[in-house]
Amino acid sequence: MGPLFDALAPSGPPADVLAATMDETRRLLARVVEPAVPPAPDEASALVLRLRAVLDVHARRYYRDDAPLITDAEYDRLYAALREVEAAYPDLVTPDSPTQRVGGAPLDAFGKVRHAAPLLSLGNAFSAADLAAWYERCAKGLDGHRPALDAELKIDGLAVSLSYQDGVLALAATRGSGTVGEDITLNARTIRSVPLRLGPGAPRRLDVRGEVYMRKRAFEAFNARLAERGDKPFANPRNAAAGSLRQLDPRVTGERPLAFFAYGIGPVEGVASGSAVPDGQHATLEWLRALGVPTNPEARRFDALDEALAYADHWASHRDALDYEIDGCVFKVDRFAEQRTLGFVSNAPRWATAFKFAAREATTRLLRIVVNVGRTGAIKPEAFLEPVSIGGVTVQRATLHNGDYITSRDLREGDTVVVKRAGDVIPAVLARVPELRPAEVEAAGPWAMPHVCPCPLATRLERVEGESDTYCVASDCPFQFVRLVEHFASRGAMDVEGLGEKLARQLAAEGKIRTLADLYRLRADDLAALERFAEKKAQNLIDGLEASKTRPLARLLFGLGIRHVGATTAEAIVAHVASLEDLAGMTREALVAVEGVGAVVAESVVDWFAVEDNRALVADLAVLGVNTHRLDSEAAAVQADAGGPLAGKTVVLTGTLPTLARADAAALVKRAGGKVASAVSKKTDYVVAGEAAGSKLDKATELGVAVLDEAGLRALLDGSLAVGSPADAPANADADAPDIDVPATEPHGA
Repeated sequence: MGPLFDALAPSGPPADVLAATMDETRRLLARVVEPAVPPAPDEASALVLRLRAVLDVHARRYYRDDAPLITDAEYDRLYAALREVEAAYPDLVTPDSPTQRVGGAPLDAFGKVRHAAPLLSLGNAFSAADLAAWYERCAKGLDGHRPALDAELKIDGLAVSLSYQDGVLALAATRGSGTVGEDITLNARTIRSVPLRLGPGAPRRLDVRGEVYMRKRAFEAFNARLAERGDKPFANPRNAAAGSLRQLDPRVTGERPLAFFAYGIGPVEGVASGSAVPDGQHATLEWLRALGVPTNPEARRFDALDEALAYADHWASHRDALDYEIDGCVFKVDRFAEQRTLGFVSNAPRWATAFKFAAREATTRLLRIVVNVGRTGAIKPEAFLEPVSIGGVTVQRATLHNGDYITSRDLREGDTVVVKRAGDVIPAVLARVPELRPAEVEAAGPWAMPHVCPCPLATRLERVEGESDTYCVASDCPFQFVRLVEHFASRGAMDVEGLGEKLARQLAAEGKIRTLADLYRLRADDLAALERFAEKKAQNLIDGLEASKTRPLARLLFGLGIRHVGATTAEAIVAHVASLEDLAGMTREALVAVEGVGAVVAESVVDWFAVEDNRALVADLAVLGVNTHRLDSEAAAVQADAGGPLAGKTVVLTGTLPTLARADAAALVKRAGGKVASAVSKKTDYVVAGEAAGSKLDKATELGVAVLDEAGLRALLDGSLAVGSPADAPANADADAPDIDVPATEPHGA
């Protein structure tokens, strides 16, 4: 392989060797963008050696060290390229090629276990056409018979085998190389969802194959605890699960929130009298469930390929609603007899394939950390990245949430980082790859939040005790004002079409507006003089501003940008006040008495109205014809449905949910009869937490309030999770769930 890759010893390669490996990886990724065209014979041999060398390095980093340098999607591209070259030049295939083996060698620190039957890998399909081609090959191998299929979620975890003797857990092992794994019996026993004893009717010997994983909600809480202790957080749930399962001290594993799903069986001996080994995946899963083994509730059996394709399409767009990570679906021929007829090719079955979803994570370089000023003065760090394609979209910027997020992960300019893009959520930097940090970046020291605002006033920044954000407190901060105008005109507030950040900046820079009220003094002639502002465009903006004068009071209150007053809180306040003038005269005590308003919000509102300029703004808006009084429909609009599933319950929303905007989630809660509050208290029944949940999640934990993710909220709303269930109850638990099928021998995380 050459000295570069020989240097990658198990003891740990030097940083310059890893950097060289990554340089070679990037060159190869650029080379195999279109791997459908095989290389010329004179370069095929060299390309195969390069691909094998890089794949070997990354496989060891992933399977043995639990410290991957590239994403699964990038590895898959390199692996697919190697397979295509070897298919074009069969003479180049050797026994030590990555395509001829599964996984990596077990750690020496654990005892080695030879599996009674191999844990095999799976072939991949990346499109509907790939999946259809695989199915047609299966039908051809079955003399034209079109088989029924099992469709399963591809859990992103660590594959394990559990061996039961006389119904008692006797041995647990990782997949390892596929034939030899690591003895993790003591660690597996600490996982609560792994049964120590099977139910009645268990055979004398049964090998159960499945996936150890970590739920997203548990992962976020676990990472938060690591950050509090000053420990390095994990990049994703898969790495956290793998690292936790392979601890030498079982007590450490026992403290980690691991879970287990079974997806099939290995060898079976000594079946109880009157029983029989199931004859297919569907029956196998039912059998496992009857024995008390947990299985994934989302797997299904289909008689036709188009049904399976619809299943894959559904989960590709709904995976964020799950409380665990998946990166695709697994499709299998259902009947074992048909599986045996189809057989195997190399190290994978012909009767199964993994349908991979579009990548949502990638590695790239963090070029700069830039701080922006929000509408309330909050300083928001943002990452400027070396452009990288994620799921077909080129990403160059990503959120870094706040200063604590950066320091807890020790992110620095020049680091190689993992970036995630989930659905419509803004891309976020998850973690750095420590081994790829250049020496000069290490020498420069940690990143630090600036002490002054980046605006021309250079106001000293302040951090409020108990909050994670840093603020510019200058009332005349020009950057803050531009963001406030943008927020005021946004769809959830006054909904002035065409008035975004760019125009807000232009109007402020030209001196056309100095307060929000100045927007309603604009005339078409004022706008026509601006660059690229035609007469029609100017009139459309004036018309939009005029229409916004009649918006409901709650939207105006939200649009004013008072700290901690979101759309839901504004609705709760407006249900108890007749006008902004009335609100200006309320005390902290009176506001706290309003359902859904906590002490922090009350203090923020009172402090805002205590500023003379703000009271003048409200009066100015009223004079200009903007509605500052509650509409008759507003009080009724926030009343709860007494017959809904959340009737009488108080819910707090915090963080970024995968598929629901905050306003949409609040609307769902209210339609179900619940009340949405802005602060967590002893009266709170549920906290729905998303990414970067912050102090509200901490408060919920402190008070013992039930915490749900988006999937848990949806389960409450549709009745599949009973109101009052424990906070850690599976969001999709259903004792009467439809029939489910899972694979018998293959690891879903392969």
